[in-house]
Amino acid sequence: MTLPLNQILRGDCIEVLDSLPANSVDVIFADPPYNLQLRNELYRPNMSKVDAVNDGWDQFENFKEYDVFTRKWLSASQRALKDTGTIWVIGTYHNIYRVGAIMQDLGFWILNDILWIKNNPMPNFRGVRFTNAHETIIWAQKKKGAKYTFNHQSTKALNDDLQMRSDWALPLVTGKQRIKSNGIKAHSTQKPEALLYRILLASSNVGDVILDPFFGSGTTGAVAKKLGRHWIGIEREEKYIRVAQKRIDAVTPSPAEALTLSEKRKQARVPFGALLENGLLNPGESLYFANNGKRAKILSNGHIKCGDVTASIHGVAKSLMNGAPVNGWDVWFYKDANGNKIVIDELRKQFKVKG
Repeated sequence: MTLPLNQILRGDCIEVLDSLPANSVDVIFADPPYNLQLRNELYRPNMSKVDAVNDGWDQFENFKEYDVFTRKWLSASQRALKDTGTIWVIGTYHNIYRVGAIMQDLGFWILNDILWIKNNPMPNFRGVRFTNAHETIIWAQKKKGAKYTFNHQSTKALNDDLQMRSDWALPLVTGKQRIKSNGIKAHSTQKPEALLYRILLASSNVGDVILDPFFGSGTTGAVAKKLGRHWIGIEREEKYIRVAQKRIDAVTPSPAEALTLSEKRKQARVPFGALLENGLLNPGESLYFANNGKRAKILSNGHIKCGDVTASIHGVAKSLMNGAPVNGWDVWFYKDANGNKIVIDELRKQFKVKG
């Protein structure tokens, strides 16, 4: 079967997942029913009714029934996911611990749990417990130890060049972002595009296949299209399919040049010795340390010698920095034919271009 890319598939998520080719999907984002167990209507202090999640798809008879459902859709998702693939599952205290335990029982390997901290949570109107101000997202790989996508540099760039943490402060969907139908919410649990943007940028690449088995209002598809990813949505409610399709049709994909991102870990590694092998530097030449101008001699095996220390460009630099971690490519300089000092990383760039 050919993957039905960029389509919403109507039907039961378990049945549709079972119909897809095995090992065919790169990333799954799942926003399953939370089993909120609401039994009564909710009212604000002014006695206005709260528009709570009371849809039939979120109602289960008991925990056992919910667990059986959860195991089935997770097993079907596991089958569709590539061995190198990862899955994101979002939930609240009502369900996420049960979901996480079942994921571990099935063999998923948890990489992170992310806290989506809501900047504008709904208050606890009855005043009997703390305001629920976050949801939890489990990020797991299908197969422990397999290679998986994590775009570390891109997530840092998204976060002002700081390593991104596992607590994400993002607002709920409100105002113009909220999809409405006839003046009311089109879907009661619409997720913010900012959340999916971060997830897809972190764990997928251009052209990857993103699957959402609980497609709802189509946030996953909209963001995937914007970021140049393929998507597959599964949804059983015709009213949601109409909303999602209209929404995705209106999305303009980002231009290709804006999606070409460099991840340093994915670049081909260049050993310092390769510069000697290719004549860009020669044994016996000197390198100069950035901080204090100390000189090191290049040895024929690619090591350098500075005083009593002989090691790699990184090892010698570390010794000169009193053990602080340092990238040798950034702190050693050579002299060109005119006597100008130039950082050796420029030679590495030249080598990559020639290669």
